[in-house]
Amino acid sequence: MPPAGSRRRGRRARRIVISLVVLLALLVGADFGLAAFAEHTVSQKAREQLKLTDDPSVTIHGFPFTTQAIGGDYSHISLSASGVPIKDLQDVGVTADLYDVTAPLSDLVNGNTDAIDIGRLQAQVTIKASDINKVDPLTKVEDLRIEPSSIAYVQTGQDAESGTDNGSNGDQQGQDGTSAEDQGQDHSKAGIRISGYVQIAGQRLEIFCFAMIELHGTQIDIVPKRLQYGNDKETTVVPEAVQQALLPNFKATIDTGSLPFEVTPTAVQVNSGSVTIKGEAKNVRFSGAASSTGG
Repeated sequence: MPPAGSRRRGRRARRIVISLVVLLALLVGADFGLAAFAEHTVSQKAREQLKLTDDPSVTIHGFPFTTQAIGGDYSHISLSASGVPIKDLQDVGVTADLYDVTAPLSDLVNGNTDAIDIGRLQAQVTIKASDINKVDPLTKVEDLRIEPSSIAYVQTGQDAESGTDNGSNGDQQGQDGTSAEDQGQDHSKAGIRISGYVQIAGQRLEIFCFAMIELHGTQIDIVPKRLQYGNDKETTVVPEAVQQALLPNFKATIDTGSLPFEVTPTAVQVNSGSVTIKGEAKNVRFSGAASSTGG
């Protein structure tokens, strides 16, 4: 049986360890609580500035949060929101990554996000096909759908492997079999396939429009190049005379206004069902988010 003194020292050591564990748990809990409060504050301000119905998602990266808050310097804050109204668009998705952020703790606690300075910011705005379908003259296209298409395929209509004009089968690759990104293309433009139903001579036909989507400042221009009709498995090129009459129905300009956080657009990307504009900014204020929305 151990001596009484040893038992007392053992109990004391266990109490110290337990106390340290409890203290650490309290500190970690307090750190997460403070981070959650700061994220909620930023989220509420972003909701006001972006004119949203719900709070956007805000995450302050890095642990512990408390040391960042005391110094007022944050390496990375991310924000994402959906349903953002920009100009005539009503359901835009916005994602932003904020780096080298300066925000005094006192301002965060008091909800003063105007003092938040952002050293570097990367953002993207995603426009759904349903919003694009509301832009004239694309309103004439029923059940409008969007898919990416290589620039080479849009311009030539030739399948990369077979060299034939067979609709959607070859539109994901360039003529050399490489992706558009691998070809080092100009990221201010991309190939797009727009499909939907239109009325032609009293008949409802499914039309596939292969077009270029080009970024000009804060505007996106859709420039149609070629029309085909049929279905996803097999299509036929629309006769030239009919193409000239129908192509204007697919020519449109989408004005995104001033993008969030004073971002300068640098690239456009076509996804399945949407179009994304990407951009960057340096040395901006969090209050710049307000400039993204239309009046």
